[in-house]
Amino acid sequence: MSESPDIPLGAHAAARDGDSIWGAVREALRGSRRNYTEGSIGRAILILAIPMVLEMVMESVFVVCDVFFVSKLGPDAVATVGLTESMLAIVYTIAMGLSIGVTATVARRTGEQDTDGAARTAVQAIALGLFVSAILGIVGAIFAPSLLSLMGASESVLATGTTFTRVMLGGNATILLLFLINAIFRGAGDPQLSMRTLWLANAINIALGPCLIFGLGPFPELGVTGAAIATTIGRGSGVLFGLAQFMRQSGRVRLHRRHLQLDPALMLRLVRLSGTGTFQVLIGTASWIGLVRILATFGSEALAGYTIAIRIVLFALLPSWGMSNAAATMVGQALGAKKPERAEKAVWIAGFYNFCFLGSVSLIFFFAARPIVGLFTHDPLVAEFARDGLRVIAMGFVLYAYGMVLSQAFNGAGDTWTPTLLNLFAFWLIEIPVAYALAVVLGFGPHGVFVAITGAFSIFALLAMAMFRRGTWKTKMV
Repeated sequence: MSESPDIPLGAHAAARDGDSIWGAVREALRGSRRNYTEGSIGRAILILAIPMVLEMVMESVFVVCDVFFVSKLGPDAVATVGLTESMLAIVYTIAMGLSIGVTATVARRTGEQDTDGAARTAVQAIALGLFVSAILGIVGAIFAPSLLSLMGASESVLATGTTFTRVMLGGNATILLLFLINAIFRGAGDPQLSMRTLWLANAINIALGPCLIFGLGPFPELGVTGAAIATTIGRGSGVLFGLAQFMRQSGRVRLHRRHLQLDPALMLRLVRLSGTGTFQVLIGTASWIGLVRILATFGSEALAGYTIAIRIVLFALLPSWGMSNAAATMVGQALGAKKPERAEKAVWIAGFYNFCFLGSVSLIFFFAARPIVGLFTHDPLVAEFARDGLRVIAMGFVLYAYGMVLSQAFNGAGDTWTPTLLNLFAFWLIEIPVAYALAVVLGFGPHGVFVAITGAFSIFALLAMAMFRRGTWKTKMV
């Protein structure tokens, strides 16, 4: 009989672990050898979540620094980066989708104490990533000018940025492998290795970028192409560091010669899981494009206000993704250890932690929207739209805190179809039509779009709770 998934369990766990929270931080950053299928659930979630949160914070710092340096080269360079990133969206979507299946499978094998199975999964995931990236890289490198033209690049952008695009698309293997290697680490319960891998990659990128862009010291001045080379070298260094960790005797996933044989059946299972995961990511990404299209009808000020609000919202949601990924690892490993009650309890505790965090953030956004938005714009009309968006969207955080955790919990269990269908229903069948109806038909303007986003967040969370309580995710085979 399963334990009741009573939400206040999180409060008890927090109280038990509160006196040793700094110990949990030290253990998380140092790397833990604990068995996550036993012992305190609250502490286990914190130890898993802290490195995942810091990993995402570093990614945000890199994005800001990269744009800052390239912006010094002028609008053509910035346009090149923007257009290329739009094309790389398909690479990121595939990488995130594959990572969902890899994390779920490695976590399940780890929970079963099947170290050979986890190692074989790691090899098949890496082989799959190399195969996909080779196809994308060849096409991207050869057809870079045509792809830029197709995206609407001007002649000056083509002259400035073709080599940048060739390097970025041709070197997409570093993106895919970085995602997959870190997915393996997270599934195995080694999030500190995932954090160190990404920190190394982005630290090298941030340090090398200005040197190659502006020709500092002994480095050649390569302009925007230098940014692409720095990024590829940084990510490549992270990939090599990550691969080296699989050779360590103390690692949770250790690769030996016997694991290097290709396993088509296992690879096909990963593709099946990851295919749904990729569709899941694509649905979520595409829904934002639909909202932008609706907002564009209200002018550049409304669109700029929305963009500022969403950037602030996404930055605030980063720690929540860390908490959600921790829940996915806990679920996968607990199910592998034949402890579904522990998996269920871990999800509700992680949800409670996330609720406390995002609830606090929503209050800050609601009452401090004016000074926060003031850091990004001084245009009164843009600021008005941004403040309205920030306040309204933040109201959906309270329920969506649970929705984010539950979505990743399904993925961690190998039930990738449930969150995919929930995404499709909440963000396409509800959010987009309601946003159009409120904003355009009923005349509420951009405020109607913001209300639709909050409504979709809340509906998604409530449906996810109902589906999770049914418990069918506990019987998924991975």
